[in-house]
Amino acid sequence: MTTPAFIVVTTTHDSEDAARALAAAVVGERLAACAQLHPVTSVYRWEGEVRTEPEWRVDFKTRAELFDPLAAFVTAHHTYDTPELIAVPVLAGSPAYLDWVRTETAG
Repeated sequence: MTTPAFIVVTTTHDSEDAARALAAAVVGERLAACAQLHPVTSVYRWEGEVRTEPEWRVDFKTRAELFDPLAAFVTAHHTYDTPELIAVPVLAGSPAYLDWVRTETAG
């Protein structure tokens, strides 16, 4: 399989305000063309116990080659000890949209 040119990178935050601020900062740095925020309920194990917490999922649309700098930026600006950072390949998309992502993330 060839490496995809585009990915969606997901992280979560504990508050809507923090998620919005992170999304705006990442888009402002051109590490992603856009970010979408979704309220979610997360169930996870942390420090030996299972927890259920409300969170805000942030999905960043970006170029695959920007994963490392995006991950470093999110990690540096996140309040979690271990922020979620998962990249999912974009296997297909409208050419106009993908051109827009490419343009908006060009340095």
